[in-house]
Amino acid sequence: MSTAEPTPSGAAAAGEETRVGDLSEEELLAVITPLLPRGPQTPVGTGDDCAVLSFPDSRTAVSTDVLVEGRHFRTQWSTGRDVGARAAAQNLADAAAMGARPVALVVGLVMPAATPVGWVRDFAQGLAQGCEPCGAGVVGGDLSAGDSLVVAVTVLGDLEGRAPVLRSGARPGDIVVHVGTLGRSAAGLALLSAGTGCASGSCSSVPEGRDHSQARACIEAFRAPTPPLAAGRELALAGATSMLDVSDGLLRDAGRIARASGVVIDLDDPDNLPDASFLDPVAALVNAHDGSDARDLARSWLLTGGEDHGLLATVPADALERLPAGARVIGRVLSPQSSPARVLGHRPGVLLAGETAQEHTGWDHFSHT
Repeated sequence: MSTAEPTPSGAAAAGEETRVGDLSEEELLAVITPLLPRGPQTPVGTGDDCAVLSFPDSRTAVSTDVLVEGRHFRTQWSTGRDVGARAAAQNLADAAAMGARPVALVVGLVMPAATPVGWVRDFAQGLAQGCEPCGAGVVGGDLSAGDSLVVAVTVLGDLEGRAPVLRSGARPGDIVVHVGTLGRSAAGLALLSAGTGCASGSCSSVPEGRDHSQARACIEAFRAPTPPLAAGRELALAGATSMLDVSDGLLRDAGRIARASGVVIDLDDPDNLPDASFLDPVAALVNAHDGSDARDLARSWLLTGGEDHGLLATVPADALERLPAGARVIGRVLSPQSSPARVLGHRPGVLLAGETAQEHTGWDHFSHT
């Protein structure tokens, strides 16, 4: 099927870019549908009232995320392809964090009538890009007109006969591991917000070299993160006792595991992580524009920056040889009754190199306006 734009049913002026309001819903679907992957477990795809999926396991992992223009993305910073890839990534990461294999996405898209059809085509291509690493399909959804761009995505994951990996299973004696990157998305947002010349993607005010490439990597991590999707299944097979997708910051999400499991998560000194040295020169670039302390800024991104969508897990201490590539040990799980936990009043929580951590920092949808 051709992906060329259909002839508008409305009266778009000659030479003007076709916009969503110029097409009927069926015409717009004819643009989008051929661009979307179907996935191997979809005997009935788009075109009927429901898609039909085949799950050998009788249980299905399901989650939904919403992205709102002006709050989660800006069209002047991100292309339609970026937004599609980001929407796919953050939902697929949720399924992976349960130890499931992501199988399918269902996508709802609300758009102003003036939205260019080219943006919608790019968005569909971004969804396909995000699904490619794990082979998931985009099997249905809905379109609606509205005052601003809103994307709602539901992911479905196959547990393949394994028990889901919950946040509540961490045990004293486990080690804490992380797979993926930390702080890059937050650094990319800071670069875009600080007027560093990166909004166009060129980072024109940053000299070519190591700092330039790291700045570009952070911008890309914000626009279209690439979570380690395969690692979720691999961590589950390695015996992970708890796991989640780091979407709201390392400290905040570690605190969620600690409270759900009734344990203390003792994280290592973040200055020893390779992420710290990666972020330092990027923080210096932002520092040159807003006068913030570069070292403190890099540390803040690493500990509280969200939306990198790496995986944080606890595993038994004897599972080290079974960890997926790229996994690094970043802490340990303690009993609330242990001596180091006295600084927490022997309650579940997070320690940072043995000291009380400000775990409630990080992203919160209703405190960030």
